[in-house]
Amino acid sequence: MKRFALTAAAALIGTAASAHDFGFAGILSNTNQGEELPTLILATGQPVAEEPITLESGKVYELEIEADGSAELALTGPAFFRNVWVNEVVINGLEVRPFGLESVEFDQAGTMEIEFIAIRPGQYELKIPGSTGDSQRVQITIQ
Repeated sequence: MKRFALTAAAALIGTAASAHDFGFAGILSNTNQGEELPTLILATGQPVAEEPITLESGKVYELEIEADGSAELALTGPAFFRNVWVNEVVINGLEVRPFGLESVEFDQAGTMEIEFIAIRPGQYELKIPGSTGDSQRVQITIQ
């Protein structure tokens, strides 16, 4: 009887793991990757992005932000960051797994990558704080 119980339990565990739609990495697996996003640029007098960004809810994305060091510039977007799940932020090869974000800032030239899962559909934006021009923000839609 014990042998049957152990065999049945092993069969159930094996079935559950192999039947998972995304594999062992769950929703962070390679099969759940969204489309590649354009790099956002932080440079004095330059647009942050060429066009709005559209994301699909439930997909994994990597957002790359490049700063040229021409000024201390930040991107803020608390509504956006509250409606995605940030898996990690990579700065100079160092990974940070934050509980949440509201903004990021560059004091010098560099690149930052933010890996996240889009969660709640809606209209959001990332913008340079204190700026008023449309080119100093990027509109993000999660569908």
